[in-house]
Amino acid sequence: MLVLGIDPGTRHLGWGLVQAEGTQVKHVAHGIIHPPTDLPLAERLVVIDDTLHQILTAHHPEGAGVESLFFGKDAQAAAKLGHARGVVLLGLQRAQIPFAEYAPTLIKRTVVGTGLADKRQVAMVITALLRLPRPPPLDAADALAIAITHARVSHFPRLVVSSPPRLPSPR
Repeated sequence: MLVLGIDPGTRHLGWGLVQAEGTQVKHVAHGIIHPPTDLPLAERLVVIDDTLHQILTAHHPEGAGVESLFFGKDAQAAAKLGHARGVVLLGLQRAQIPFAEYAPTLIKRTVVGTGLADKRQVAMVITALLRLPRPPPLDAADALAIAITHARVSHFPRLVVSSPPRLPSPR
């Protein structure tokens, strides 16, 4: 299965493709979409959409993983990230590529073994795992980690955890 991973961003959007065969993953391609930062946000989103469309058309992935939105201290940055994610999700949906969203901690835990790994640790593990000659740029390494996460966990059914029954309060 050819899997695309996407690390959304309006300034640097990482993407990575892996071929998953059983428990093995092989590197196919990776890169970063760098919309010019002097463009207004709406025009950067068009650059992201156009470039993503080119990637999807050139490679025809069978599935995709996208990093889910996480909330930091900067609400404006989170909003811009949400815009980029929206463009990505729309592009995948239009191309009829099944996708799933993964929390950053799950991605790090799946690839590195700890949800607290930093970007450089992720890049080093990706380099070794995919037998790359040198570490990919950090955003592309994150995208490859997302693709690997999708390849490893997407075939498991989603667990639905219900709330535990409420116990009577002690008096």
